Amino acid sequence: VYRGSVKDFQGFDANQDAEALYNAMKGFGSDKEAILDLITSRSNKQRVEICQAYKSLYGKDLIADLKYELTGKFERLIVSLMRPPAYGDAKEIKDAISGVGTDEKCLIEILASRTNQEIHDLVAAYKDAYERDLEADIVGDTSGHFKKMLVVLLQGAREEDDVVSEDLVEQDAKDLLEAGELKWGTDEAQFIYILGRRSRQHLRLVFDEYLKIAGKPIERSIRGELSGDFEKLMLAVVKCIRSTAEYFAERLYKAMKGLGTRDNTLIRIMVSRSEIDMLDIREVFRTKYEKSLYNMIKEDTSGEYKKALLKLCGGDDDAAGEFFPEAAQVAYRMWELSAVKVELRGTVQPAGDFNDDGDAQVLRKAMKGLGTDEGAIIEVVTKRSNAQRQQILKAYKAHYGRDLMADLKSELSGSLAKLILGLMLTPAQYDAKQLRKAVEGAGTDESVLIEIMATRNNQEIRAINEAYQEAYHKSLEDDLSSDTSGHFKRILVSLALGNRDEGPENLTQAHEDAKKLADVSSNDSSDSLETRFLSILCTRSYPHLRRVFQEFIKMTNHDVEHAIKKRMSGDVRDAFVAIVRSVKNKPAFFADKLYKSMKGAGTDERTLTRIMISRSEIDLFNIRGEFIDLFDKSLHHMIEKDTSGDYRKALLALCGGED
Repeated sequence: VYRGSVKDFQGFDANQDAEALYNAMKGFGSDKEAILDLITSRSNKQRVEICQAYKSLYGKDLIADLKYELTGKFERLIVSLMRPPAYGDAKEIKDAISGVGTDEKCLIEILASRTNQEIHDLVAAYKDAYERDLEADIVGDTSGHFKKMLVVLLQGAREEDDVVSEDLVEQDAKDLLEAGELKWGTDEAQFIYILGRRSRQHLRLVFDEYLKIAGKPIERSIRGELSGDFEKLMLAVVKCIRSTAEYFAERLYKAMKGLGTRDNTLIRIMVSRSEIDMLDIREVFRTKYEKSLYNMIKEDTSGEYKKALLKLCGGDDDAAGEFFPEAAQVAYRMWELSAVKVELRGTVQPAGDFNDDGDAQVLRKAMKGLGTDEGAIIEVVTKRSNAQRQQILKAYKAHYGRDLMADLKSELSGSLAKLILGLMLTPAQYDAKQLRKAVEGAGTDESVLIEIMATRNNQEIRAINEAYQEAYHKSLEDDLSSDTSGHFKRILVSLALGNRDEGPENLTQAHEDAKKLADVSSNDSSDSLETRFLSILCTRSYPHLRRVFQEFIKMTNHDVEHAIKKRMSGDVRDAFVAIVRSVKNKPAFFADKLYKSMKGAGTDERTLTRIMISRSEIDLFNIRGEFIDLFDKSLHHMIEKDTSGDYRKALLALCGGED
């Protein structure tokens, strides 16, 4: 099935189009609208014919005339569209290695994403256009393992056999693990050989097997074992093997997010993928970033340049509100990955040489007299497990007849005080306190209620209920019921029971559950819709729900999260989405919340503090891994950049390391 956004123009006449372009450029000024309308609605093959007809009719070079008449980004885009794909790639690579410095990102994007045939065509086009050998030029402009992998990719010799050997899959996964994680140093040659030569189908299975035996995705190992441009190249290869459309969706998003636009990247991708997989890229973009590629281009560009890019994009998926097969495949792959058992690890471990009385003395000394030694307090509190902190509280009381919590409260202030005092509470006491704050006073903080209730297991929920009753002399369920309403209340009350099934998946039941979630006709009442989702999402076990979500995708070509967002709104939607994301990948759910708490102007310190405390002994190490996978920057780096003083010092101690 053709997945490009630009197709052959019906009733095409090269001479007629050449004449129209000539008329658009003759005289004073040029008719840019006519130029962009014509060129963006013709396929590349037809544009090449127009160039030939233009030369035959007028004895002039069309590309030279376009360069003369147009300017800036619009000119670069239109001229790029006029070149055959292989010559376009050759021009991009020539520009990337010419002059001072090298545009490694351009080299990586092109060579990691092209098929064998596209690589062969590129090498031939480069030779024809510049009378130079592409491999020799790249060898002369790059170095080390980065150069070696580029040379391997330049051969265009990736295996293309779809028949996969299970034994070889297992062996390759084992070889990659032994070349990196299990080796002192890294055997880069093994990574180059396997990732540069094996077929796409084979490598997808290798990546799945690697996740099973290593307990982490191959991308995370590459980040830990490789560095610099070589690391970026290998990550790009892995991303393209998994999904070329997803790789380019991510590249386009990064080209436009934040201040400024990377126009060279935007132009190169929109041109090069317009007749290959632009529809797939659009679909993945819409699913992954919750906005359409069309709208992001519309917001980030202007003038004729914008109009031309939107023509190449080919449509607005926000307006269509659809979910497509390529996006469903990406979502299905993510569900499969999330179902693999990965060991959860916190960043705070029990201190090996723990002495509760000694720690109590250190803390007392840090707070006695004039001034407070915040550094000593941070060192003790962040380097002890919660169970050890509870022992310190008792030792402090026994030794000094004083309440350590009260002393800390009087000596510390601001964000640091909230963090340290939070760490001194038991997990259940801390969660109970956060829930109480969310419901007391004017207004309700629904996001806190959702975050805690949607992510805690049965044992944690029951402990929270006990702590809440003990601290506030009323039940959590009563407070939730009195402070919320409607379906949102019903969801929270159901979760507050702590009665989620804890058994394994049941394939037959999962199919029925998926059918129940999918079979919602327009005639169904809103009550029926929410009740269906509540009865399944709030009661079934996590392994079972993962299977339900996979069955849902098979059945509908929709991801269940997309279906929730399309059918529901407000707090009900947010609660169900949080449950789905928690089931899918809880560390990724918290990584996303941490990122949002620090991105942009200002910091949501309440969310940042709450998550760093509550996950520090459960899965903060895994959250760190997901954070760098999702946002290409470490949690440590973002905390360091976004916070300050002793608060930052304490957060970094909890974070436990730089990735």
